[in-house]
Amino acid sequence: MNPVGLDLVQINPLPLPVRKASPKSRPISPLTSELFVLPTDGKRFLIYAPLRRSAFLGNARVVRVIRSLQEGTYTPELDPGGAVAGLLERLQMLNGGPESAPQNDYTGDPEPLSVTLLLTTACNLRCTYCYASAGDTPLEFMTMDQARNGIDFVLGNAKRKGASGFSVSYHGGGEPTANWKVLTESVEYAHRLASANSMGVDITLTTNGVFSEDKAEWLARRLNGASVSFDGMPEMHDTHRPMADGSASAAVVERNMRIFDRAGFRYGMRMTATADQMSRLADSVEYVLKNFRPTSILIEPLYQMGRGTNQDNAESVEFIEAYREAKRRAVEMGRVVEFSGARVGIITKHFCGIAQDNFCISPKGNVTACYESFSENTTWAHKFFYGKPTGRPGEYFFDMDVLKGLREQTVDNRPFCDGCFAKWTCGGDCYHKSLAAHGDGEFQGAGRCNVIRELTKDMVLEKIAASGGLFWHEPIGSNHGCQHHH
Repeated sequence: MNPVGLDLVQINPLPLPVRKASPKSRPISPLTSELFVLPTDGKRFLIYAPLRRSAFLGNARVVRVIRSLQEGTYTPELDPGGAVAGLLERLQMLNGGPESAPQNDYTGDPEPLSVTLLLTTACNLRCTYCYASAGDTPLEFMTMDQARNGIDFVLGNAKRKGASGFSVSYHGGGEPTANWKVLTESVEYAHRLASANSMGVDITLTTNGVFSEDKAEWLARRLNGASVSFDGMPEMHDTHRPMADGSASAAVVERNMRIFDRAGFRYGMRMTATADQMSRLADSVEYVLKNFRPTSILIEPLYQMGRGTNQDNAESVEFIEAYREAKRRAVEMGRVVEFSGARVGIITKHFCGIAQDNFCISPKGNVTACYESFSENTTWAHKFFYGKPTGRPGEYFFDMDVLKGLREQTVDNRPFCDGCFAKWTCGGDCYHKSLAAHGDGEFQGAGRCNVIRELTKDMVLEKIAASGGLFWHEPIGSNHGCQHHH
């Protein structure tokens, strides 16, 4: 497939529609219904079938053969020896049988096996870009009774389903450790329930990392993992993540990550990329990986929500290039850097769990599907809050109309996403961010869409390179599912 000497053709990076062959053409089975031809370096094209988990690089001649198959004008002269058709068949892009899109068959009352406890709106930091404006909103604290109710509910579901365990996570519109008493009591309660029912329990925390040494050591002993928000080099972190009194916070977070490292505690890192510090993103990643041992670093461009509303847009070409350099350095060090919207390892209809009965308990004890809609007072609470306690232990009333609306937030219900090669891995991106950007109107795309497409294309090319450089193909069913980025 050497492209040298071949005339290039203009390719629109949209799916190739299957057309009925004309009576005079050579009969041949149709190409897979979603096959994308994407320009790469001006000479080669990425041929990608997301639902087949298949891709390869071809030149203009290969593209012409694909077009002929699409249009029903294929002849042996176009494809000497049938080499292109043979490769397409091997990758299930041709004669591969019906494609199977992921399903989202959630009906009836929700029966989640995981609960996220949004313990409080209080926070000891005043991050300049906080989506929740934590510390500036009315103070709310979950009670132990409310936490117990959520844990009892998922335990009951686990018992009815014969599951081997359940999970509890901590997140919220503030810093969970600011409600330390309820956090520790609910962790111990979950452990007791799991032991009494011969089940496993997975307990995780999303945190800003600012707490005492004693608390860091307790968390390392009693939790299964954590996500720590940290922006890299101390001067960069402290610029946007000051303490409530304006003082620096990086030194405290670094001390606690060292405690985690010494204890062998598993934690990932969440790093926010702001427009003013984009040029130093890769340096920050390198700094972190040289000094700490997070399992991975999730890098997200700043969300223009909350205190970040009026900050410069970071969902940009500059972010794409900075992320690529950060990832390159991480790979050289044998470490993992990720971005939530680009995840070629899965096939999914949804970005996160809101369409899958995500079960979060607000500080007031009610049920929301989204940690970004953490309070009944948030703008889009009516879209995400779908349950409230009945007053009986471990039971909730559910608003099935709201739940139905959430279950419909899948990528196949977003017309804007039709024709996008990244839709079955992106899953339509974040519904809450879509509402914040477009209101109740139809999603019209965002800067993240370009970021997602470019970084997804990178990942497909990486898959090809890792498979030997000729093509990539993984059996359907391998890592087939959803990632839930909270």
